[in-house]
Amino acid sequence: MPTAKGLLKKFTTAKTLPHITIQLTKLISDENSTMQDFEKMIKMDPTLVLRILRGANSPYYGLRQKVNSISRAVVVIGMNNLRNMIVTEGLKEVFKGKNSKNAFSRNRLWLHCAAVSICSQMIMERIFGLNGENAFLCGILHDIGMIVEDQTAPDLFSMVCNTYDENSKPITDYEKEIVGTDHCEIGHLLAKDWQLPIEVQEGIQRHHKTLDHVSPSSLTGVIQLAEYIVSQLDYTAIPGMKAKLSLPLANHIRDNVKEYKALVRDLPNEMSKAKDLYEPHEE
Repeated sequence: MPTAKGLLKKFTTAKTLPHITIQLTKLISDENSTMQDFEKMIKMDPTLVLRILRGANSPYYGLRQKVNSISRAVVVIGMNNLRNMIVTEGLKEVFKGKNSKNAFSRNRLWLHCAAVSICSQMIMERIFGLNGENAFLCGILHDIGMIVEDQTAPDLFSMVCNTYDENSKPITDYEKEIVGTDHCEIGHLLAKDWQLPIEVQEGIQRHHKTLDHVSPSSLTGVIQLAEYIVSQLDYTAIPGMKAKLSLPLANHIRDNVKEYKALVRDLPNEMSKAKDLYEPHEE
């Protein structure tokens, strides 16, 4: 059976993700990087320049004056948001790939990941008053392992999707039995290879685990809360897939139900404001 490392190696060898995306992500993780380093690398990809400027000038940031330079765009967006934008742009191309002949749809998965990322950032910032940039990043990447499986082991992953029954057992159990690994472990290894923050790596690795002890404000807790909320709104990775909450997270929502009801009401508007970041562009 394939291993997570084996599938990821095959995925990386295929050069599915733009090289500049990987390099820029690692550059952002390097404390010794300078603004000149970023400008030099970003300028190598005119399409990326256009999208970064478009992103900085989008309604999401609500600026009054137009941003015309890369350096100014980076200052406006911020390093972590720049990292998130670059990763999101790179992933758009990956998710555009041909859909498998089963219940799985890359377009549906992309919308799910976008919803989880935006909802996660809202939870982290509005419920806990913490910086939500890593929550967004973890949300947009949490199911990337499914894309790796779909591309590198399509027949096995198709079997997973066609036999999956939400009332029987978690999808990760089907993946381990049929593929030999699961999308959580694959995504964790990818995040580790990209040198992303440890909490992002762990959030991806543990987002399907029902934990007896999990802090609602931890990145793992926030991703699980977001998955639960968006699944109730039918933003699911696979039709019919519903997220389940562990007792600590269920109690947390119950104790803060008014705040979460307000968040759910605002989620469609926040997704609309951020759609320029996650919807495909016509070049």
